[in-house]
Amino acid sequence: MSLISIGNAGNLLVNCPVQGKCKSFTVFGGSIRPEWKKRRESVVKAALMEVGRSGVDFGESGWKKEYQEDFERRFRIPHLTDSFPELSPIPSTFCLKRRRPIIDDYFDCCPSAEQWNGYVNNDDRVLLKVIKYSSPTSAGAECVDGNCSWIEQWVHRAGPREKIYFRPGEVNAAIVTCGGLCPGLNDVIRQIVITLEMYGVKRITGLRFGYRGFSKDVPEIPLSRAVVQNIHLEGGSLLGVSRGGPNTKDIVDSMQERGVNMLFVLGGNGTHAGANAIHEECRKRRMKAVVVGVPKTIDNDILLMDKTFGFDTAVEEAQRAINSAYIEANSAYHGIGIVKLMGRSSGYIAMHASLASGQVDVCLIPEVSFNLHGTNGVLRHLRHLLETKKSAVVCVAEGAGQNLVEKTNATDASGNIVYGDIGVHIQQEIKKYFKNISMPADVKYIDPTYMIRACRANASDGILCTVLGQNAVHGAFAGYSGITVGICNTHYVYFPIPEVISHSRQVDPNSRMWHRCLTSTGQPDFF
Repeated sequence: MSLISIGNAGNLLVNCPVQGKCKSFTVFGGSIRPEWKKRRESVVKAALMEVGRSGVDFGESGWKKEYQEDFERRFRIPHLTDSFPELSPIPSTFCLKRRRPIIDDYFDCCPSAEQWNGYVNNDDRVLLKVIKYSSPTSAGAECVDGNCSWIEQWVHRAGPREKIYFRPGEVNAAIVTCGGLCPGLNDVIRQIVITLEMYGVKRITGLRFGYRGFSKDVPEIPLSRAVVQNIHLEGGSLLGVSRGGPNTKDIVDSMQERGVNMLFVLGGNGTHAGANAIHEECRKRRMKAVVVGVPKTIDNDILLMDKTFGFDTAVEEAQRAINSAYIEANSAYHGIGIVKLMGRSSGYIAMHASLASGQVDVCLIPEVSFNLHGTNGVLRHLRHLLETKKSAVVCVAEGAGQNLVEKTNATDASGNIVYGDIGVHIQQEIKKYFKNISMPADVKYIDPTYMIRACRANASDGILCTVLGQNAVHGAFAGYSGITVGICNTHYVYFPIPEVISHSRQVDPNSRMWHRCLTSTGQPDFF
């Protein structure tokens, strides 16, 4: 097993049992600062997995080629022909040259005389990373070696294929939404159904309340364009959501009993882990079935993707709460407004909402440790703000400062730790602090979490959801399984599920976006 540590220059030092087999592996540049401890731990975990999976000898002259080959192997997306090599494709029934549904004629969608150039070639690729860092000390640098060598990493482009591996009349599709609510769920459901019907699929089922919908006692919902036509105008999920559910074996048993051969799963990391397990069990049983994920996490914490649906809406809606906190604070004598936003392990919503509002004085996220008390603590800074600008606004992510609150020792149905309420804790500590120093402070606390989760998607998320839903169906008909669809460098791509669920995506405290947030708030280091 490799032993990993981080040097003072920010480089990852990998020591292997085999002498000379492992070298320096730089993850981000710059000196390591105390508040980066959490981020360091996650980076070490990610790097350990990266080095362990690749097994590349960075001392060899041809290590770049070896690294690329390993990357291509890991990011190869599973296909039905892996289990059924004899399977032959048929011409696609999806073609925008026709505006009527395909019913019986599978082979005459786009006549050769009117060749439609709207298909994506199976060999099309999208570049995963587009910045060539010249030095490990560059802000946000992610390097695979100490010299920041440039290595092209390509992932599969999403979209409709010219050949498909299912006859629409034989498809029995099911959709399931898991986890918590998120803006855009109905938009994705709607677009999956519409696109399936454009291929000619007639049997589409909605399974209610997450993976629990596979139980016999939970009724299913037949879906069609008529059913889903206007559901995107409302928040929530037509199918309902829940955490937990039957085990993998029982779920696949239910799929076989129902005859489901296309399963679309909407959810976050845990849900995707379940989807991958279902995919593996289907392969084990040699079922001609595909499982396709659509990443749903309002926290924007799934790896490798520009963003996930619901995030833009959450940031936009958070502005209302922040603005209300600002008005309350600015209208009171020595007013302090506190807003707690979503973000269990990733502070993207708090960071982007603070940056967008321009009204936040202190932004606290899980990735950056902080002290409340002491000369350099948050409370002393709030006192300075009241003395100089007469009011202050604090934005805190729910997962921030968990070392400061009492542990609940409880977990939810998905196995996630139930966090202590950092927002209430900060509110109480602020009141105590200013009472002790005999300085008046009017503290207002706002937690808009459930209001934001229940919103309908905004325009930006509406577009994202539409394209994700369409590409999920295209991937399924192309015969891909065990994949998820996402947006990468503004292009839509397919990822193998294991590569996006190995750990949560987190804010890099050395990134330019976090530096921009600090520039906006003007806050110091709280340690």
